[in-house]
This record gives sequence, structure tokens and C-alpha cells, in this order.
Amino acid sequence: MRDTSSRRERIIDMLRRQGSVQVLTLSETFAVSTQTIRKDLEFLAKRGIATRSYGGALLNDRHGPHSEAALELKQQRHTDEKGMIGKLAASYINAGESVILDSGTTTFQIAANIDSDMEIVVVTNDFGILSELTRCEKLQLIMLGGSLRRKNMAFYGAQAEYAMKNILIDKLFLGVDGFHMEKGITTHFEPEASLNRMMCQAANEVIVVTDSSKFGRICLHKIADPIGITRLITDSNIPPEMASHLRSLGVDVVTIDRQEE
Repeated sequence: MRDTSSRRERIIDMLRRQGSVQVLTLSETFAVSTQTIRKDLEFLAKRGIATRSYGGALLNDRHGPHSEAALELKQQRHTDEKGMIGKLAASYINAGESVILDSGTTTFQIAANIDSDMEIVVVTNDFGILSELTRCEKLQLIMLGGSLRRKNMAFYGAQAEYAMKNILIDKLFLGVDGFHMEKGITTHFEPEASLNRMMCQAANEVIVVTDSSKFGRICLHKIADPIGITRLITDSNIPPEMASHLRSLGVDVVTIDRQEE
């Protein structure tokens, strides 16, 4: 009984730090069965501490949706997964294509893995991605205007949206803050959600890039429904039932493995 109580206390601590937890990850962390973890999460849900979600649980936060971390903290989280996701996502960009790289630490890793000799067009609203891609002399780089949001060093607002109105793009690589099968793909900042929706409309293919920590999270502003995306590139900790459901909707689910080089 003491082991059970201790495990549940640690799960609560993880919920408070991360905002969400996944059954498979918890099962591996505590070396117990997934059935045991599901009982733990049901116990926490009955006490109002957590809300069950696809393959895991969310912190039942009385103060609102999952809060946004500072950019410096985001850059330090899940760095291995983001690096591998970025490398794999970059391999889906072909010479001669036009792409949008949405703001974010995962999409920055795509920029970092683009071959400096590629002749492509890249549209972005992210200052860090802009700086990274200046090394690519053959690449045509378009920076969306707007107002700088210093919390994530990206540009939003009327100018950015006006620039998007007449742009048609082959592929959008979209970073997300939350991915929930029922509530949709979400983010913390309303102007970001508005711009992201326009990016989705402008692109022939919508490719979501995210590590599995975002699954089950719900943020305040909705971007799109999962059925609206073309491909999801993530790590192998995606809940199997979520991957299966997405594939049944026609989404191409591609996963990396931590051992990949």
C-alpha cells in the first residue's frame, strides 16, 4: 500500500510539472503494468486531481488550461526527441518546394537540418528560424511581418495575417502546444492560433511535428481538428490507441525512435 501511495504522489508531482502524463511512460518509469497505472489515474480522476485523456491524464487545473512555459524552458525539454523529429521532418522537404516553418523549438530543429544547398522557399514567423536559415544561400527566405512576441520570439498580428492571405504553400510544418483527439490541436496564444489557421488553409499538406509530451494536453485556443492534418511526426511514445485512431482518419503517423542517429 505504501508503494501505491508513493507512486501516486510521484504521478501527481509529474502532472504538476508537465501538465499531462502518459500510461505507457508511467508504466516504464515505475516498472508496473499499464493496468496498474490506469487504476492510479482513475483514482486521481475520482478525487478531482486529474482528468483522463487519450492514453493518459491531464492535470485538473482549476486555474484554467495548461500554462505556457518560457522559451528557455521549452528549449531544454525533450531535446533528443525534438532533434530527431526535426531531422526526420526535414527529409520530407524536396528541392523546389515551398514550405512554412511555424514558430517553435521543434520546427527550429527542422531549420537546423535543412541542407544549406537546397533550393526551396521557406516562409516563417520565427526569429530564431530566420537567423538559422541565413546560412542557406540558395534558399529563398520570406519573413512574415507583425508584432514581436518576446515570450517565444515570433511575429504575429494583422501584418503577419495580411502577408499570409495571398500565399500558397506546398507544406506546412506546424508545432503545437496541445494535441487532443476530442478537443483538437491547440495553442496558448490567440494571435498564434489565428495565424496558424491561415497557414493550414494556405498549405497543400499540413504536417504536425511534436514530441509525445503534448498528447492529451489542452490549451486555450484551437487551431484545427486532427482530421485536418496530413501527417504527424512524433516519437515512439505516442499512445498506440491514438496512433491507430489517427490512421483511421487518414493521417500518416510517422514515429522516430530514441536510438535513431
